[in-house]
Amino acid sequence: MTTQHHTDKKAPQNIRLDKWLWGCRFYKTRALAKDMIDGGKVHYNGQRCKSSRQVEIGATIRLAQGVDEKIVIVTGLTEKRLAAPLAQQLYEETAESTQRRAERAELRKTNSLFAPHPDTKPDKKERRQLLLLKSQQ
Repeated sequence: MTTQHHTDKKAPQNIRLDKWLWGCRFYKTRALAKDMIDGGKVHYNGQRCKSSRQVEIGATIRLAQGVDEKIVIVTGLTEKRLAAPLAQQLYEETAESTQRRAERAELRKTNSLFAPHPDTKPDKKERRQLLLLKSQQ
């Protein structure tokens, strides 16, 4: 009683985009991957697509992941969710994407230095003073 998956040693041929994104650990669940695709946050070869889109090796996928945007090229296919080191071998991030993410991270870091968050919430008196300052501007 063997299944086709156990006897077939070659890579799977027909993989859905949401399943591939989940398997490569871009999103925590398939449902989240599907929501991101349906919401237009994932583009396959420069175009919006459905979550049932078949992934092909060599395709370019642009996806939003938190505040970052990644552009990756598919180098392998999987139906299962793999460990992070193995999953990273199934795609290659473009140099342009890596550089842009590093620049944005640096901007976020410098911006947080200019607008630091206080350690505690303002109390009632401080809130009144803040509201007074804002209303005068």
